[in-house]
Amino acid sequence: MKKKFMGKVMDFIGLGEDEEELEFEDMEDDEEIEPYIPISNKGKIVNIQTNSNVKVVLVEPLSFNDAPQICDNLKNRKTIVVNLEKADHEEARKVFDFLNGAVYALDGKIQKIANGVFILAPNNVDILSEIGEEIKNKSLFNWPNK
Repeated sequence: MKKKFMGKVMDFIGLGEDEEELEFEDMEDDEEIEPYIPISNKGKIVNIQTNSNVKVVLVEPLSFNDAPQICDNLKNRKTIVVNLEKADHEEARKVFDFLNGAVYALDGKIQKIANGVFILAPNNVDILSEIGEEIKNKSLFNWPNK
């Protein structure tokens, strides 16, 4: 009884603990408060290129008129294998010079695979080669000197 009487007096004076306050304090301890993190809608979207988009194009140009289409494939980041063996000697030289200029302008790579066969790669593709030094030291074409 004494507790109830003293509790009432303390409550009346304002020094006692209210039951509602006790329950509220207990609830605060049980709950974890997560900080509010605003979500920004101004994020940047970055396109990540995957290897699923990689394509290799095989071409056998017979005339210089085929060269621009081959360069378009290179601009579209496609790797190209060019076989110039069936082309006329002069036409093959023109096509090769044109493609070599395009590879340079697009910061790509070109490498000989066999006599008259080359691989052209865009700047996002590395060409790894195990071709012997004898092929690397030979000229790209066996051009007759005039």
